[in-house]
This record gives sequence, structure tokens and C-alpha cells, in this order.
Amino acid sequence: MMNKAYYRFTQQRLPTCKPVLKPACVISILILLGVISIPVGLTILRASENVTEVVDRYDVECVPSQYLNNKVGYIKDDSIPKNCTRILKVPKQMKAPVYIYYELDNFYQNHRRYVKSRCDKQLLDGLGHGLTSTCKPEEYSHDKLIVPCGLIAWSLFNDTYSFSRGTSKLKINRKNIAWKSDKEYKFGNNVYPLNFQNSSLIGGAKLDPSIPLSEQEDLIVWMRTAALPNFRKLYGKIEEDLNVGDIIVVDIMNNYNTYIFGGAKKLVLSTTNWLGAKNDFLGLAYLCVGSFTLLVSLILILLHVRNPRPYGDLSLLSWNLRSNST
Repeated sequence: MMNKAYYRFTQQRLPTCKPVLKPACVISILILLGVISIPVGLTILRASENVTEVVDRYDVECVPSQYLNNKVGYIKDDSIPKNCTRILKVPKQMKAPVYIYYELDNFYQNHRRYVKSRCDKQLLDGLGHGLTSTCKPEEYSHDKLIVPCGLIAWSLFNDTYSFSRGTSKLKINRKNIAWKSDKEYKFGNNVYPLNFQNSSLIGGAKLDPSIPLSEQEDLIVWMRTAALPNFRKLYGKIEEDLNVGDIIVVDIMNNYNTYIFGGAKKLVLSTTNWLGAKNDFLGLAYLCVGSFTLLVSLILILLHVRNPRPYGDLSLLSWNLRSNST
């Protein structure tokens, strides 16, 4: 049996492929990439344009005029009603399901201390896991352990929406808005909220202590932190078609304090297609790559036609060597 030290692999004697990329080959590859990328980009952009969105920013409009110069005082004063009514008009037919999102701007869920302020083992095992030091400063309330602990859960979004069309209410399906993997493997079936939002400083929404964390899908959606400061999170679904010109009346409880950090709140109604929600970035990326490769191939064609590289002419090589030596 041959010693492993003398295998062709260990001795680096395996056959190799060393392609010589001639100008014609490079130009052909670039043209092929451009011809493929541009139609793909146009197809994706067309699919994105077919998605209908209704976006309404309400954080300023829902503040009474006398509090426009003191929005933080308005949102912190519990004696002031926070209800607000917005009117939305459907520009195109929106086939069910129509997804409801809330959008927050200038909210840095990706901040290092914010992201670390949670205890994943507690979310799964409850009080059976006692190491919650990562949840500081929202670890204890009146010397009692908080479940779920941490800044992420504490700052849970608490604006609410209800929709009506004409004289009829539009039902909102709040189920199945979270990832199935999160519900099954990250949040316990026997873990219930405990001492949550019981301190003097309230961050956001409260949780029903009789419902396990695995069924509190608002919390599960919120706990999947966003990578960028401007993000959307799913609130629910309207499982009825919305027709062109429909007037949708939205009753909003404007509770969430985005004014203290200069943020913005938006309500979004959106349909989806095979590509997902509306997003032009991927299509534009394909168009840019395709256009760039076609431009580079055109430049190479012009250079190759004007100054073709001779093949097999050793005299040119020897002339170059003599000129470099002198």
C-alpha cells in the first residue's frame, strides 16, 4: 500500500486546469452576463411595481395642534386621549391577503447594548433559567425577576389599529404573523409573562400574563431585531379584497413614544407577489451589473479592434525584452 506521503494529492501532482482567457472569451462572458442580467432586472422591477402599497405617516398628524411644540409631553401625559383617525384611499385593487405593517424610522434596534439586553434561555425555559444578567437594566422589578426581561421586550411596540370600510369593520388576523421556527424553538409553551411593565417606567406594550410567550406573536415579531434603523414589522393581515377607490377609516391609538428620539411612525398596507413585498433594490442591482458588464465589453471590443494582440509572434516578445534591458 502506498504511503500517504506519496499520494499525488499530497505531492500536488494532480492535473490542473489553467484556462487562458483570450480577449474574445472575456468579451463573450461579459456580454452573456449583461444579456442575462438586464432582462432579469427588468422582470424583478416589473414584479415590484405590481405590488400595491398604501403608506401613511401619522406620528405628527395624530398630535393635537396645541402640543406640536411639546410632542414628548403629549405622549407622556396619560390624561390626554391618544386616539386618532386617519383616512386612506386605495389606489389599485388589493387582493387578499393585505398585509398590515408598522414602520419605524430612526430606531436603532441594532445597537449593541440593546441587542444584548435579552435572555434567550429565559424566553424558552422561564424562571427555570436564573442567569439573566444580560437583561440589565430591565432585569428586576421591585426585586422580582421580570419575564421576559431586557430592553427589547420592555420597548415592545404598543400602537393599535382598527379598520373599517363604509359601515363595516375589517377584521384583522393577528395569528401566524411570526416565524414558525421562532414560535416552536425560541419561546416556551409553558413560559408566562411575570412582573412585566410593573415598574415606574413603562416602555411599551403590556403582555397578557395568562397567555404563554409562544402565543404572543406581537412580542415574537418585535424580538427579531432589525438590522437597519428604518424597518417594518408585520402587525396583521386583512383577509378581504380592497377595491379601487375604497375609503378605509383607520382608528389609531397613538401610544408609542418615537418623539423622544426624533423617530417617525408609518402605517403600511401592502400586497405581495412571487417576489415578496415591494422592493426595487434587487432589480436595480441586476440592471446596474448588466449595464456595467456590457459597457466593459464594449470598451474591450474597441481596444481589441484598434490594437489587436498578435499571437505566436515571438519577434514582438524579443523586441520587448531588448527594449526593457536597455
